Amino acid sequence: MEDSTDVAMPIVNDHLLSKAGLARRWPWRRWSVPLLIGASCLVLALGGEAARDGASYDRVAIENGQAWRLLTAHFVHLGWGHLWPNLLALLLIGGLLEEFLKPLEWLVASFVTAVAIGGGLFVFDPDTEWYVGLSGVLHGLVACGAVMMLAARQVKLGGALAAGLALKLAWEQVYGGIPLTAASVGGAVVVAAHLYGALSGALAGLAFGIVRRRASRL
Repeated sequence: MEDSTDVAMPIVNDHLLSKAGLARRWPWRRWSVPLLIGASCLVLALGGEAARDGASYDRVAIENGQAWRLLTAHFVHLGWGHLWPNLLALLLIGGLLEEFLKPLEWLVASFVTAVAIGGGLFVFDPDTEWYVGLSGVLHGLVACGAVMMLAARQVKLGGALAAGLALKLAWEQVYGGIPLTAASVGGAVVVAAHLYGALSGALAGLAFGIVRRRASRL
């Protein structure tokens, strides 16, 4: 995709990166945050049940002051069968959004969606006592990416991504988790996490657009 300062939503100025030698020296730069997320999930998975118990979303523990669980719950999983599909999805999303999200935006979007999901479950879903998994954050990243694509005038790709996500969320709100998904992860799917992730991710994308437009005028 060709970059220009005349575009309403500049993506990444690859020309400047090339001038500074950053594109050659740091080819992994755009993948730094997805790789960090994946590595964190793998390390915690190696920690087994102890790591999962210490990091999971546990309503009673959170009420007793363990607020970090609102964030860390997204990096632990029920098991390897739950983890590997999320890592594969992270890889696919990383490739899809490589040209649309800068590393700092990846980091902010991941953090915002993770906290929004944890906070949403705590405030609006008191019946949810326990939760783990990255899928809610992944839904948020997809929503954020769809907004950024539309803002960058990639209407077909962004529209298709947004429509697919909206259909999936609508299905889940009416019928619950997709049966194949629930069977593969080995537990019930907390569909509210996907909804809160998508909503907060879309808001993050809108915020990034505002920041980029203001920066382009300076």
